[in-house]
Parts: sequence; C-alpha cells; structure tokens
Amino acid sequence: MLRNDQLDAWDRETFFHPSTHLAQHARGDSPNRIVARGQGCHIEDRNGTRLLDAFAGLYCVNVGYGRPEIAEAIAAQARELAYYHAYVGHGTEASITLAKMVLDRAPAHMSKVYFGLSGSDANETNIKLVWYYNNILGRPEKKKIISRWRGYHGSGLMTGSLTGLELFHKKFDLPLAQVLHTEAPYYYRRADTAQSEAQFVAHCVAELEALIAREGADTIAAFIGEPALGTGGLVPPPAGYWAAIQEVLARHDILLIADEVVTGFGRLGSMFGSDHYGIAPDIITIAKGLTSAYAPLSGSIVGDKVWAVLEQGTDENGPIGHGWTYSAHPVGAAAGVANLKLIDDLKLIDNAGAVGAYFKAALQDAVGAHAHVGEVRGEGLLCAVEFVADRDNRVFFDPADKVGPRLAAALLERGVIARAMPQGDILGFAPPFCLTRAEADEIAGKLQAAVTEVLGAG
Repeated sequence: MLRNDQLDAWDRETFFHPSTHLAQHARGDSPNRIVARGQGCHIEDRNGTRLLDAFAGLYCVNVGYGRPEIAEAIAAQARELAYYHAYVGHGTEASITLAKMVLDRAPAHMSKVYFGLSGSDANETNIKLVWYYNNILGRPEKKKIISRWRGYHGSGLMTGSLTGLELFHKKFDLPLAQVLHTEAPYYYRRADTAQSEAQFVAHCVAELEALIAREGADTIAAFIGEPALGTGGLVPPPAGYWAAIQEVLARHDILLIADEVVTGFGRLGSMFGSDHYGIAPDIITIAKGLTSAYAPLSGSIVGDKVWAVLEQGTDENGPIGHGWTYSAHPVGAAAGVANLKLIDDLKLIDNAGAVGAYFKAALQDAVGAHAHVGEVRGEGLLCAVEFVADRDNRVFFDPADKVGPRLAAALLERGVIARAMPQGDILGFAPPFCLTRAEADEIAGKLQAAVTEVLGAG
C-alpha cells in the first residue's frame, strides 16, 4: 500500500529537482521515490521497497548506508559546536584534523586543503586560484582552461563549461569563452577503429598539441581531467595516456588539475586516482568520498608550487579575497574525519579493489558475450556496460530508442539501481565499497535478466 500521498503532492507542487524533466514531474507523468532509510548497500523507500543501490547514490556513499560511527560524529559535533567560520585564521578541531588526514593520504607534493561544500564549488575555487596564480606571476593572458569532451566537473557557470556534456550546456549559454575542450580518452569510441591503444593515445596527444598551438601556450593556464572519466561513460584511460599528457603540459607550463571527486578516497582500489595512474597534479579536487555524502563537504588540495605563489600573492596584495560562508563547516569536517577513519579501519579500499575486480568479471560473464554488448569496462568499483545495435560493426543505437534508460528501468524492477549515463546507451555501476561478492553476483544476474527482457537473449 502506498504511503504519504500528501508528501507526494508536496513534492510535485514545491520541490525543484535537479536533472529532472520538470514538466513531467510537476504533472505527475513520471514516478518519484521518497527514500526513507538505508543500510549497507541497500536503500528503502517510504513504501517499503528495498533496493540494492549499485550506484552508491551518485557514486558517493562509499562506506555504505547506516554507519553509526559517522552519524554519532555528526551529532556530537553539532551539540558541541554546530558552526563557526574559517575566515581570517579561524579553525575547529574537526576541520584542522581533517586537513591533516587528507594531506597524509594525498600525493607527497600537496601542501594545503581548502574546504568547500560540493565538487562544483571546489572546481570554481580551483579556477579562481589558477587565475590568481598567473596574475601574481605577471601573466595576465594565461587564463584559458582545457577540459575534455565527456568530462564532468560540475554544473555552475565555469564548472558547467568545463563539463564536456551537451546536457549541461544546452540553453544555458555555456561553455564560457575561457574554456576549451579536447579529445576524451575513450578508446572504445575512437573515430578510427583501426587504431591500436597506443595509436589512440598518440592521437589524443596530437589533438592536445594542436589545440595549444592554435590558442597559444601563453594563453592557457590549466588542464583539468578526471583520472578515469566518470559521468561521461565510466571510462578508465588507455595505457600510457596520463604520462603522455603530462609531458605536453609540463613542456608548455600548463597546470594540471586532477578532478578526483569520484575517484578520490578509494573508488579505483587506490586512495587516489592520481596515485593509481601516476599523475602528479598541481591541484586535486575532492568531494563525494571525503564524507561518503553523510554531510556536504568538498576540497581543493593545493600543491607546493601553487601554494608558494599564493603566499607570494598575499604578501604583495593582502588577504586572499576568496571564501564561502560554509567553508570547512565543522559538522561536515567531523563527518569527514569519521568517514576516513572508517575506510581505514574496515580496509574498504582493499575491498573496493578485490570485489571490484570480481564484479567486473561477473558482469563480463553475465552479459559480455551478448550481441548488443559492445564493452564491459571498469577499474575498482567503477564499472560500465556499453550497449550497441551492432556489436561487430560498432553501430550505436538511435538515442530516441532510449535503450540505456529502458535497461536501467528493467533492472530497477528487479530491485537494483544502476545509472543510465548520458550520451550513449551505457549502464554505470559504482556501488558502496562494502559490496560483497554475493551482492556483486546478484547485480550481474539481475542485469542479465534485464538485458534479456529489453534486448532479447542475444
């Protein structure tokens, strides 16, 4: 029996949902779900429907739902000190402790952590810092930012511009002029299917070099990229990609921002994606895994080279003119401290690596040979299955057929949440790090049944 009809009405009458077909929702033409509770890898709605969340919310509830250690840390902090700002040298025990914990886990050349609330605002911070950096160095023309098509870096004005997905640009007058886009390291979707992986990496490098030559290296401040593509398709980079890209950036004195909102704190089976792929960034963006989404918190980890120039800038110009009211919010910081401790104590990163490999193999066994499966890919607990109309000739489905959303819906009917990714018929999986092998088998088995229902036995 359905519960809370009043809540459903209020929802449609008052609540502006992100990434939602607004008209259908307001009219009641599309379903909604009022989520009531969660435990481990499962959530339950107000009607008692229990679902295995194979996307960890928005790949963020990394330690799983219902962890009392984090809830208690949040409550204790709120009772003792619910808020104080971080301006002009103020700190709290939680924010200072968390900064130390983050730097202890980050690559060795990182220097300081600035805390915000979301990955979007962290990347806004990063771009402001990059512009400030070049102004202090007397390079006012070196301001353009290179991102990649299919990258995801947020949905603000600058961060939505950095994002290389049509949905986040369409009708918003984005991208802004300071943002340039280059080839995504998406080997399966390479234009020339005859290219080897090494040849495709060389192609990506050549495209980047050509872009820099057209624009002028003296106008380009930074390159931003996720260690592995997230929302653009959950795509690990081809072998050698990051080494080759970093050589180009170093030669042209272009800073590197590693957006680790998805990959940071264990998603790939390593603490950071930068460590996993041998990336030495100047700035690292963190968010989701910092608190496992138990409270909003993000961060910009600033490397030694950039930090030295920021210090120089304040010696020359006075206090830096950047901050948010909720920067380093003590409740969010307390959640972060408890979350990182839990990740360590339960060895969840080890589990993400081991069960992630098992999960990818289970997906391959379940659907990898299907005539409409183009690729099963992943690293750690970041996996995807890409569906095609013709596997042998790599012909993609017509987007109007909505194959990805139909598959996600069929899987949901079987009690498993996956995400239909944009710009392709791609099902994404990014479950909590506490996923068991039995739960991995359950997801794979139910995916097989959903594929058979939507696309036939194959």
